[in-house]
Amino acid sequence: MKPTLAIAALVTLGLMAGCAGKVDSENAPRELQDITHSTTVDTLWDEQIGDGLGLGGYSLAPAQDGDTLFAADHQGLIKAINADNGEVLWETRLDSAASSALTAVADHVFLGTRNGEILALDQGSGEEVWRSRVSSEVLSAPQVNNRLVVVQTIDGKVTALDRRSGAERWVYSTSQPALTLRSTGTPRTIDAVTFAGLANGSLVTLDNGSGRALWERRIAAPQGRSDIDRMVDLAGQPVLTPDGRLFVTSYNGRLAALQATSGQGLWARDISSYHTPVLVGETLYVVDADSHLVALSATDGREKWRMAELANRQLSAPAFADGRLVVGDMEGYVHFIDARDGKLVGREEIDGSGISVRPLTDGKRVYALADDGSLEALELNP
Repeated sequence: MKPTLAIAALVTLGLMAGCAGKVDSENAPRELQDITHSTTVDTLWDEQIGDGLGLGGYSLAPAQDGDTLFAADHQGLIKAINADNGEVLWETRLDSAASSALTAVADHVFLGTRNGEILALDQGSGEEVWRSRVSSEVLSAPQVNNRLVVVQTIDGKVTALDRRSGAERWVYSTSQPALTLRSTGTPRTIDAVTFAGLANGSLVTLDNGSGRALWERRIAAPQGRSDIDRMVDLAGQPVLTPDGRLFVTSYNGRLAALQATSGQGLWARDISSYHTPVLVGETLYVVDADSHLVALSATDGREKWRMAELANRQLSAPAFADGRLVVGDMEGYVHFIDARDGKLVGREEIDGSGISVRPLTDGKRVYALADDGSLEALELNP
């Protein structure tokens, strides 16, 4: 790692725990209040995933393919788990430390490592299929289409690898600001193109055949005097609709809707967020930088409701399960919110180490991974 990048990594490690965690240091986390639990859950099973996310707070979100879950700890322990009963089907320990969320698709599990490698594992056995070196540490989940595995590295590069062999197909490079969040955006990859959010506040669309930029649009512009104030990272993942709309969040910036084919802006709102939103029907749900949960019309950006009862509790990105939004918080609670009106309807404590990765949802089930590696499967009751 170059000295300048090493310094940035040390500084941004603190920012991930500070700016991207304790976002509003002047305001204490909102104390939890008693609520009427119209949503209750049954714990189906629990499993310990090694040492969890580690002190670096790596976003090691689990993945699901069919009836199997795949989960990792920061030291490179990988487990395949039966989603119905929690039985461990296999486990393996990598010779590299894991650093990214997992992606499970097409009989493989893909993940990135701290030393800048992408690994493809066989879903049935955990055996390594291939590994490929990329330019630097990988913090976001690899994205897969029929031909490629696309990854975004902490140095701002986007790299496409052959899905079957891991051979490099192309690399897209961009300049990095002086200071960034301790995270990178997660690309959105479809057959023809990849949409990638950058630390400089721009969204770029890349041709998957060549890696050439088709268009680039500024989502957020740096403002303020300090480097911290001027951070405008697009640290979430773009949300793409079947009819070709993109929804993108930015830190210290805006939530924007664009046409995917051209980048033409449809609407934008001044909402700062480093999380990926979730789209349900024509409602977009986003957790902002102060841990307010906001529901907006996907058509025009009009705010439908805002829930502040969990302010400054360092909420995870939201998930959706059976009419309810699901978020984790800094004290290890999973909260359930009625998606129609934003009312808190349930709560379940998982582990006091906190929950920073987005819960994984599957119909009426929620799989919550705590920062210390405690993984629980919850069944939502009516």
